[in-house]
Amino acid sequence: MIDPVVDVSWIRDRPVVLADVRWYLDGRSGREAYERGHLPGAVFIDLDTALAGPASPAEGRHPLPDPEIFAAAMSAAGINDQDQIIAYDDAGGVVASRLVWMLRATGHDAALLDGGLTAWPGELTTDVPGRPAASFTARPWPADRLATLTEAADAPGVVLDARDATRFRGDSEPVDPRAGHIPGARNLPCRGNLDADGRFLPVAELRDRFAEVGVDGSADVISYCGSGVTACHNLIALEHAGLGAGRLFPGSWSQYSHTDRPAAVGD
Repeated sequence: MIDPVVDVSWIRDRPVVLADVRWYLDGRSGREAYERGHLPGAVFIDLDTALAGPASPAEGRHPLPDPEIFAAAMSAAGINDQDQIIAYDDAGGVVASRLVWMLRATGHDAALLDGGLTAWPGELTTDVPGRPAASFTARPWPADRLATLTEAADAPGVVLDARDATRFRGDSEPVDPRAGHIPGARNLPCRGNLDADGRFLPVAELRDRFAEVGVDGSADVISYCGSGVTACHNLIALEHAGLGAGRLFPGSWSQYSHTDRPAAVGD
């Protein structure tokens, strides 16, 4: 399997499928952004319909979709089981990492484009590729790559919260019903995996960053965020740094905050 992060030079002259996975928490349309300009040949993958099931208090805002729904979306986009998929967004990969994680967890070759949209040296296009529907097999989400709410709350290993520090501390909560974090979780804001240009930090610096929150590759790691999307960025960074695969808590804070379990605040 390819490394989970590749750069523009890596994709040149390779028959990869580019996937545009732009999405915005403030309600702007990722599809409209795609239609205004995207990388040549890229297909659009919608987070809400292709990469998530219906939202609910019991499951969270972006639960994993049924494997059949995911497979149908990939097929409709012209992606087959053998394709190498390189995903990007305009936010350093914090959204596109959800697609990459889902594909890699089910045994497909996929990676983030380091730097995303801004790393592309050429012109963008408004042309939509006419890829025919392809054969993409539905595969169950592997249990060993997932964590339940109970496992995230009672984990003996390291639980990482990918949200920014203000939401982790409980200073503010713009989306979910309660502020704070899972007791015992450690804050590792996913955007800190990137440099000022939106590219991943060197591997040695990523490893140091993980070490500061107790991750050295020897213990189980569970990653969560607001709704199980940006948590995937920490899992991609973890794998890119050679520290293992980790597990995703898909419901994340959007599920946990609807329960009567305690919420921690502060650092």
